[in-house]
Amino acid sequence: MANKHAAMPQTPRLLLRQWREEDFEPFAQLCADPTDMAYFPSTLIRSESRAFAERLQTLIDERGWGLWAVELPEVASFIGFVGLHLPTAELPCSPCVEIGWRLAKAYWGQGYASEAARVALEYAFTQLDLATVLSFTAVSNVPSEAIMKRIGMRNTQQNFMHPSAPNSNPLCEHLLYQIDRDDWLRGLSTSAIQYIRT
Repeated sequence: MANKHAAMPQTPRLLLRQWREEDFEPFAQLCADPTDMAYFPSTLIRSESRAFAERLQTLIDERGWGLWAVELPEVASFIGFVGLHLPTAELPCSPCVEIGWRLAKAYWGQGYASEAARVALEYAFTQLDLATVLSFTAVSNVPSEAIMKRIGMRNTQQNFMHPSAPNSNPLCEHLLYQIDRDDWLRGLSTSAIQYIRT
């Protein structure tokens, strides 16, 4: 795994970085919005979203990587998060590293999630030397599935029931997507992606 001083990812439009105190309020607004949270079991109250963000912040401090805050320089200091995570739930695919994202709805449809996810994958395969990265979402989450396809992931056809939701919940059944290092290398984009030092 990468050391804590490895470069953090940046794209021509976006900066993936450590969380800051001023991110907690816009993140609370995101997590309280029913549209933003449509594919999650419930919205979060402010104390819940803060505890979640602080946990992500701590994990990045400990590992040097994680679900980074995403900044749109000169436009918005915080638009959501994108990055890599070790799921804590007992899943059929555990243990694994997943790639995930959650952006405020004002920034949907502009390619930001895909752009940030591509550089997170590059980090996974070049900085962390991972062999495989997974992603999963509710079967009904077509927008998120589209991002998985766009960044070169493939459907494993191994749907599973997520333990965080009861089987009767329509969000319980999840798709499982995967990308291996060799597949990533074959589909590697020639787009310019930079790294900045922390």
